[in-house]
Amino acid sequence: MAEATANIGVIGLAAMGSNLARNLAHHGNTVALYNRHYDRTEKLMAEHGSEGKFVPSKTVEEFVASLSKPRTAIIMVKAGAPTDAVINELADAMEPGDIIVDGGNSYFMDTIRREKDIRARGFHYVGCGVSGGEEGALNGPSMMPGGTEESWQTLGPILKSIAAVAEGEPCVTHIGENGAGHFVKMVHNGIEYADMQLIAESYDLMRRGLGLDPGEIADVFGQWNTTELNSYLIEITAEVLHQTDAKTGKPLVDLIVDHAGMKGTGTWTVQTALSLAIPVTGIAEAVFARGLSSQAEQREEAAKQQLTGPSGSLDIPADEREAFIEDIRHALYASKIVAYAQGFDEINAGAKEYDWKIDLAAVARIWRGGCIIRAQFLNVVSDAFESGEANVSLLFAPYFKTAIEEAQESWRRVVARAATYGIPVPAFSSSLSYYDGLRSKRLPAALIQGQRDFFGAHTYGRVDASGAFHTLWAEDGRPEIEA
Repeated sequence: MAEATANIGVIGLAAMGSNLARNLAHHGNTVALYNRHYDRTEKLMAEHGSEGKFVPSKTVEEFVASLSKPRTAIIMVKAGAPTDAVINELADAMEPGDIIVDGGNSYFMDTIRREKDIRARGFHYVGCGVSGGEEGALNGPSMMPGGTEESWQTLGPILKSIAAVAEGEPCVTHIGENGAGHFVKMVHNGIEYADMQLIAESYDLMRRGLGLDPGEIADVFGQWNTTELNSYLIEITAEVLHQTDAKTGKPLVDLIVDHAGMKGTGTWTVQTALSLAIPVTGIAEAVFARGLSSQAEQREEAAKQQLTGPSGSLDIPADEREAFIEDIRHALYASKIVAYAQGFDEINAGAKEYDWKIDLAAVARIWRGGCIIRAQFLNVVSDAFESGEANVSLLFAPYFKTAIEEAQESWRRVVARAATYGIPVPAFSSSLSYYDGLRSKRLPAALIQGQRDFFGAHTYGRVDASGAFHTLWAEDGRPEIEA
């Protein structure tokens, strides 16, 4: 059996797990390694074994024996059944008080279930969201661990040693108990969907609507990255659009099939928001837009049937294009604010539903570095929650209220022009509709309640009396009774 010299272990040595193990070793940790197929362990040791202290193992039992107490192991395997299988293997070999960490993109309800089962066996279970992809895993991710306070005492210093750093602070914090970490990571990914869709709609407006080529649009995004839109996603968008295909010399974006993939976290975000009755319209439209992009047969049939509509050209004179590009920038920023506001609303609702104490200001701070949605404006988001200005909604914090007021005319021009000339902007338009709905003194939901009471006797409230009421719609005189 191996000597217990490792203070942390990693199980699952594909790209993410391998890079995370290397990151841990780079920062003074002694890292136990295990992979179901030992050749991956051998590959990591052959290529990177000199980068730090590693303890490779061929069996789970050897792996556990190489860990010092309390034994702490991070699982980096595919979510679902493979994660359950590894958890059971580890639990059979570990002792009470040891810590099992799931660093994959697990569904938070699975994490709640697993934590309950593992706690009953005397172990600590931590669902930890890890954002930043393979590069982040190696060079510093943003991490969102759940679990007990006791497990955080052991795990916290280790995660802080490898996390991304933003303005001197490690991008990791204890999110809350059981599934809280994976819940916050899920919503992070949902916001990421919205952010990417908004950028794609901005690109489409300039490409199809204004006739700019990818290189010109890349320059626009490069300039936008010097404004309040400064972010990782804007930065890489410019790089993607500048890329030319080595084989043809054409812009690479023109050769990429326009079917956007997804792995489930965006869908979970929307499904969970529906169960919590929280409108996340920007995120939902981003998920649906990816689904529509992949409806290959229907889109091909639409082309054959020549579904009619405007050509997509925005018909804007050359001397007015710069002004419209500035309108797009404002619309993008306003819609982005709405997406983040909706995402934080969902986190807040989830915390109430599952009895988690989540510090929203801290969440915004750990998203400033390492993660995919890292952006300059997260400093302002964090400040708004820290001060209490965003307690009801991020949209009510003075900074963001002013930003949307300044962007509003541009936002409306972009949505109106896109609709008139046939360019789909589902995330832009749904975000604007959400904003208009939120500021409406009275919504048509009163009519819906009347309809519901008519066909289902579901009752309704009155603006001039307390209680629930029902109208006997089929009777003469439509008498009303108190329900």
